Amino acid sequence: MTTTEAQLGDAPVNPDAVSEPAATDLAPDKGVTLLQRVLMPRPADQLKVRSLYLDEEHSPARVRQDGRHSGVIAAGSEVSFATYFNAFPASYWRRWSVLGSVVLRVTVSGTCRVDVHRSKADGESMHVTGVSHQGDARTLEFDLDLAPFIDGGWYWFDVTAESDTVIHEAGWYAPQAPAEEPRLAVGICTYNRPVDALAAARALVQDPAVLERLALVTIADQGNLHVKDTAGYDEVKAALGDRLRVVEQPNLGGSGGFARTMHEAFTRSDATHVVLLDDDIMIESDSLLRARAFAAYTKSPMIVGGQMLALQNRSVLHSMGEIVDRETFFWTNAPNTEYHHDFGEESLRESPDLHRRIDVDYNGWWMCLIPRTVADSIGMPLPVFIKWDDAEYGLRAFASGFPTASLPGTAIWHLSWGDKDDASDWQAYYHIRNRLVAAALHSPHKHGGKLFREMLKADLKFLINLQYSTVELHHLAYRDFLAGPEGLFQGMPQSVVRAREVRATHADGQVLPSSADLPLPSMPTAKAVRFRRIPVNPLTIGKTLISGLVHNVRPVDPQNLETPQLSLAFQDARWFLLSRLDSATVGTADGRGITFRRRDPATFRRMVATSAQLLRRMSQDFPELQRRYQDAAGELTSMERWGEAFEEWGYQRV
Repeated sequence: MTTTEAQLGDAPVNPDAVSEPAATDLAPDKGVTLLQRVLMPRPADQLKVRSLYLDEEHSPARVRQDGRHSGVIAAGSEVSFATYFNAFPASYWRRWSVLGSVVLRVTVSGTCRVDVHRSKADGESMHVTGVSHQGDARTLEFDLDLAPFIDGGWYWFDVTAESDTVIHEAGWYAPQAPAEEPRLAVGICTYNRPVDALAAARALVQDPAVLERLALVTIADQGNLHVKDTAGYDEVKAALGDRLRVVEQPNLGGSGGFARTMHEAFTRSDATHVVLLDDDIMIESDSLLRARAFAAYTKSPMIVGGQMLALQNRSVLHSMGEIVDRETFFWTNAPNTEYHHDFGEESLRESPDLHRRIDVDYNGWWMCLIPRTVADSIGMPLPVFIKWDDAEYGLRAFASGFPTASLPGTAIWHLSWGDKDDASDWQAYYHIRNRLVAAALHSPHKHGGKLFREMLKADLKFLINLQYSTVELHHLAYRDFLAGPEGLFQGMPQSVVRAREVRATHADGQVLPSSADLPLPSMPTAKAVRFRRIPVNPLTIGKTLISGLVHNVRPVDPQNLETPQLSLAFQDARWFLLSRLDSATVGTADGRGITFRRRDPATFRRMVATSAQLLRRMSQDFPELQRRYQDAAGELTSMERWGEAFEEWGYQRV
């Protein structure tokens, strides 16, 4: 509705409030194109998970849903749709879209009141407009201005029920049609997770609104447990028909798998956009429609990312948005984000930090929409197997004028990295090599800024943690980076085998089933308690660090190499403890096994010297390395070169 200065009653005038609308103002003729459906929880969702859809704090009874889009609110209840999946992220539409307003459409029956609210960037909420309704089903529309959302804020609505009230359906609409309707392709990359990959595909085809808008679904099947042989494949195939394409190929990691799905979408279909999806996810299918709708109305082509909810704790928003720190050239949370927010503990209205618009450098490829226009302009992912392919692509897109938005309310559930330790297992090779490659392509610093200093600090930390295999992988990454870009494509299929082999050459890289297979720890309990004390001030931290470094060059008691001194849980394996030990068993991040870490002074000295030498060389040669990688980037990311590589490596379309 048009904003006025009027306010009901004698309350002070609020410039954002409006008078009670007339029935003619609410006629259902303003909403043209659906942007975001209002969703009900799944019937089996726990109370915490329901908080992503409904705020029932002031409701004596839960909403009784009838499917995903309709529900009954009991008499005497007040339910708010100020929730992650149902509030409208107005500030993102204000910043990136051509729309000047949005239309809320609610079809309701019963005796009730519908009130529309909005928030500011600081989380302060205010009433915008509202209407009372009594009787049979009626569709109400509220025309809402997007102008006040330059820095942040959401729209939402509340329903107060005097009698049992039915929300038949509700949604947020654009008041105008888009210039072009996107034709959507989906790309799923999987390695020996056929059940998970099919579950993601099934979630899409079981939603008629999503199925109708899919031009192509490509599954890059890179393992030896094949999608086509898995229960549920026939159902997905029957729903999609010729729109399903399964490509069996060697294991080329995430970059090779997603590159395949992009190649299929943009060379073998008329899709205008592709959505990349991880296999080990749970998806809210409406997220695809929301990303598609957002892409249809952006002022210029841009990447649209979905945010990450935690699969192991589904009410938790794990990642809101990420950037790359150009000084250290490492990814981190974007400014003003709240990490690991639990909506089961604090609702959207109770969380001021969730109302600012977050600007990002890139979006993870757990869910990410990429327009054909972007791929035509900047090309394909780098051939780097895994890690940094998504971040580098976002940086490359931004440099060419294609920004990225991580859109709230558009999300998947994924295992959070809190349950992983991939920075120290075989994937450490890719973390380091690909970070160096991305820095060579995008770092603004002639000699890498703080990049090499941070890498030396990381190597020392891993070494005093007795993680020699990790630093061995770092050295392999350093040498491969120094060798230049020419070997990236050629080494891609076998790189994972090589990384696993290198990791297995050290004891800390060999996972054992249980510490029960080893002798009991030798350190007396009283001494162990003293060792576990955490240094908390600069003086004790410094003394502990020096003590740990000195200890690492001293001879080892041979008895401690056979019998561990301590048995540590994964979360207790900290530098201040391990740096002063000769040996310890440490649980793995996933809780499925242990590693027996043993100190080796000769290895410590050799690796420190090697790290210092290689990092110094990279820093000195960085300008020349940047030139070489930047000169090669066009070929490394070209659609044609990837097509040649796929032919060379071999594949089969199912």
